[in-house]
Amino acid sequence: MNLPFFISKRYFFSKKKKNFINIIAIISMLVVSIGTASLIIVLSVFNGMEGLLRSIYGTFDAPLQVMPAAGKSFVPTEDLKQKIMETDGILDITEVIEDNALIRYSDAQMIVKIKGMSDNFIEQGRMKNAIRQGELKFDDGKTAYAIIGRGIQFNLGVSLRNDFLALQFFYPKNVKPGAVDPHQYYSRANIMPGGVFALEQQYDDNYVFVPISFTEKLFDYKGKRTSLELMVDPEKDLPTIQRSLAQTLGSDFVVLNSDQQHADLYKVLKIEKLFVFVIFSMIVGIASINIFFSLSMLVIEKKPDIHSLFAMGAPKQLVRKIFLFEGAIIAFIGAGSGLVLGFICSWIQKTYGIISMGISTSVTQAYPIEIIPVDFIFTALTIILITFIASIQPAIRASKQGVNKG
Repeated sequence: MNLPFFISKRYFFSKKKKNFINIIAIISMLVVSIGTASLIIVLSVFNGMEGLLRSIYGTFDAPLQVMPAAGKSFVPTEDLKQKIMETDGILDITEVIEDNALIRYSDAQMIVKIKGMSDNFIEQGRMKNAIRQGELKFDDGKTAYAIIGRGIQFNLGVSLRNDFLALQFFYPKNVKPGAVDPHQYYSRANIMPGGVFALEQQYDDNYVFVPISFTEKLFDYKGKRTSLELMVDPEKDLPTIQRSLAQTLGSDFVVLNSDQQHADLYKVLKIEKLFVFVIFSMIVGIASINIFFSLSMLVIEKKPDIHSLFAMGAPKQLVRKIFLFEGAIIAFIGAGSGLVLGFICSWIQKTYGIISMGISTSVTQAYPIEIIPVDFIFTALTIILITFIASIQPAIRASKQGVNKG
């Protein structure tokens, strides 16, 4: 058996007496365990939030989006659309006109983001599971309809049962100087509310979907579009399709996947996750001071044992390893039990959804959890490294006891 490990294990698990030093060591181990478990749980929540956002955006956004590299809009020529459709893996093209506009209903008004979509958007059924009232439709053959977010419905007091009150949209025009008539400064169009969706608060409070012909008239775009949303074959490799399409379209257009369409948000999430990891690691680092003091006091308590070892010819490295192993025992038991506890808590939340987010989405109402093995690896390595560093100075001090005696 490894002699330093055997001695350090006897020191830690000694059944003859539990003195103050043992109690501090046990408390240190518990602090490391709780800190490790907390870090695993928080990281799993961040992973779950990222997965939740991808699920929501997967309902709202197309897998690929084509936008102009410069400017706000472009004219999608037949040649352009043919090039896109000839790309292997592309199934459908949805034309989009998107911009901000003022919406008024009765006496209430607000600024919203209006998104005009071609008719195949309805046929794709991307938002069919998000409809809470009314129907997913743009027209019934006679009347055009808008699909509004639930937050907009609440803020404006929109009633789908009122067949006489329409949504009024206002958009500023590019007018020449000297115009006198106020009506020349904005365009106006009315449309009936036909459905209410609920995805996520950011979308529910801001987005209105309408037929593309409605926004083309309201914004006076005359054949121009702000983007093209592309449906792809799920069995094909998306990055390959994206690279091929970007090469085909050239530098005049950018092709974005669903993550790139929300790159800033995902970047913020990753930065927050990194900061949480650093903060919790610092907390464990502060807690490891207890390990430093417990090992330092253990060195003082075991001074006669250390002198006996030196008297029997033990080298400094052996004594140093004894106390390094003592710190390693605290680290591995604390980190190991913390990893197990964090996994159990995360699994319970993931399986049973005990803790609610307090908000309702079309995907989940409980705090989302995603357990990723790499989080366990980095957490374990970080905790073990911190506790090992806290054990170095007491171990060096113990190895010098023989020198001090001489």
